[in-house]
Amino acid sequence: MIHSRPDLPYGAIRPVTLPRIALTLMLALPGMVLVPSPVSAQEAAVIEILAPVLAAEDARAWRPADLRKALVYPDSFVRQTAARSVGRIGDPRGVPLLVPLLVDPDTTVRVAAVFALGILRDTAAIAPLAERLRTPPALDAASASEAMTALAQIGGPGAAEVLSAVLQRRGSFAIEDPEALIPVAALEAWRLGADAPVNELLSLVRSDDENIRWRAVFSLSRLMAPEAVGRLGEALSDQQPLVRSFAVRAFTRAYADSSELGAEGAAALVARLLDDREASVRIGALRAIGALGAQRFTSQVIPRIDDAGFNVRVQAVATLGQLGGAEAVTVLERVARNGNLFAMQREALLGLARTDTAAFRRVSPDWQKSPRWEERAVIAEGSGALGGRPPLIDDPDPRVVAAALVSWGRAGGGEAFMADARRLALHEDLAVRATAVGFLSESASPGDIPLFRQAYELSARDESPDAAIAALEALAGLARRSQAVAAQVNAQFLGRVGSPSSYVIRQWAQDRWPAAAARWGAPFPAETGRTLQDYRELVRRYLTGPDSLRRPHVIIEVEQRGSIELELLGPEAPMTVANFLALVDRGAFNGIRWHRVVPNFVIQTGDPRGDGWGAATGPIRDEINRVRFLTGIAGMAHSGPETGSSQWFITLSPQPHLDGAYTVFGRVVGTMAPLPRITQGDVIRIVRR
Repeated sequence: MIHSRPDLPYGAIRPVTLPRIALTLMLALPGMVLVPSPVSAQEAAVIEILAPVLAAEDARAWRPADLRKALVYPDSFVRQTAARSVGRIGDPRGVPLLVPLLVDPDTTVRVAAVFALGILRDTAAIAPLAERLRTPPALDAASASEAMTALAQIGGPGAAEVLSAVLQRRGSFAIEDPEALIPVAALEAWRLGADAPVNELLSLVRSDDENIRWRAVFSLSRLMAPEAVGRLGEALSDQQPLVRSFAVRAFTRAYADSSELGAEGAAALVARLLDDREASVRIGALRAIGALGAQRFTSQVIPRIDDAGFNVRVQAVATLGQLGGAEAVTVLERVARNGNLFAMQREALLGLARTDTAAFRRVSPDWQKSPRWEERAVIAEGSGALGGRPPLIDDPDPRVVAAALVSWGRAGGGEAFMADARRLALHEDLAVRATAVGFLSESASPGDIPLFRQAYELSARDESPDAAIAALEALAGLARRSQAVAAQVNAQFLGRVGSPSSYVIRQWAQDRWPAAAARWGAPFPAETGRTLQDYRELVRRYLTGPDSLRRPHVIIEVEQRGSIELELLGPEAPMTVANFLALVDRGAFNGIRWHRVVPNFVIQTGDPRGDGWGAATGPIRDEINRVRFLTGIAGMAHSGPETGSSQWFITLSPQPHLDGAYTVFGRVVGTMAPLPRITQGDVIRIVRR
């Protein structure tokens, strides 16, 4: 997830940069004290066997002796926890250890084993999963449902055949309730891509069961199969709001073109939802109208800027900024001058920068001189899009400079831009440096190798590896041009720098630059900064402790929006919860803003910088679990696997495509009323236990 860049697509969760930092994370951060409590002999034995398993998981270390011992332990809780750890470690050698658990006498163990096989994503697991679904004794509904998800995550024709058979109600399955698998298979089918059973999904759009309909529509909207356009159009009139909400997401410009419906035809279908009774559907319709560029519906969009829903208003302004035209510009200028929400004014100003340069320049002076960096950053972003050197490119706040540089570069700044980018490539701020180097890499020459090496070396003092990875991307790109250039990169860079301590950087090299990976070594096992005693206490507190310890609650007080109560899920994500509470206890979230809000998607915070490029801790490993991203679920933002830190988000509506990709660590309990009221820039007064 390339994190906090302002134009992150709807549906992506990122902090706002490239992968995260390389400082190690200690269990007990300042302000956090773990006090051992008395335990029984049985609990002590469980702690002793699970502590090394948790240590192996955290380090991503393949330690088969510890894992095998836990996987055959008499206590089923130990077996299920160990199975999940095998999956999280990510080593395909875990498949043969997990397969025997598919016939474990305990349901929770079977479910955990199936889940772990799914997140391992190794095709060797397809055959045993399919066989278990078809071979007596009958498999319980929970395990069979998890098998649908696991097969879809692994993917391929073999997995697709099983899901198709379930949806067609054909074949012989040893399952307690085969009908219960249909909604699950429908929801997970999108993961199969080109192998997805589109025809079966089309028939389910007309199911009498609304739980099947919305899941089928979700998969079809993700797949964007041209043949589905008719059924998705029908779904826009469904009585179930969730069906309408997922259906309208499909109507992008690309889908309108590929389905031969055309932008005008697609806009005509979704425009009637602009007045839908559900805010989530109105937001989806507004987003679609903007993406389709359907200017003839401007007059229907304008009333939504006074909608009862705060984020419907924000999306309406954003849509007007996409549509343009005299009618939209008049409204945008009024909102920019007199809007009562920062998020609305921001969208209005950026919309004017795209659609009416003169109007933007009329309303921008006050914000350009604002003492608030957030307001100056909006002007920097808008000015950069106009072409020409932005007036705030040398602002004293590097967050403003980064915003100007990003926007100017995307607008195609020419020679003047390249001169400033070269000057800023060695800037002390990581966001400025990363942005400058990223743009320079597009037209780099071998003569730039020393510059990129310097930029990389400066990153040693950064709190995150974004600028380092930008420099490495540039160097790797040069090396791919020819053997001669690769030799220069080897001589001037790889031959002069040592192996980075950051597993995030080594992981990047393993994925993107084999020559660097060969010199630097594997990213894992990682140095976690924890002792075995630390892991014992994590087990005692979050896995075997009383519910008050395992599932602590925190209160998030948001200025003018109310309070949100989060229940933290220690059993599902013990290390993430420990990290989060340590940050809470030291006040890391107090006074910061929700720096990213995407209407009907997520609200995101946890960045001490406030622009999406920041991190308050070193990187933490993912703890992918079975909790689904429904409304009000708290998850960790990241820039790619194993790169989470302090940025986190709460979902504003169900987001099944995030399942299995981001760590769930909490859920909203009590009222959810404040969630849709939060807009970009709103301040968190305090987060407290």
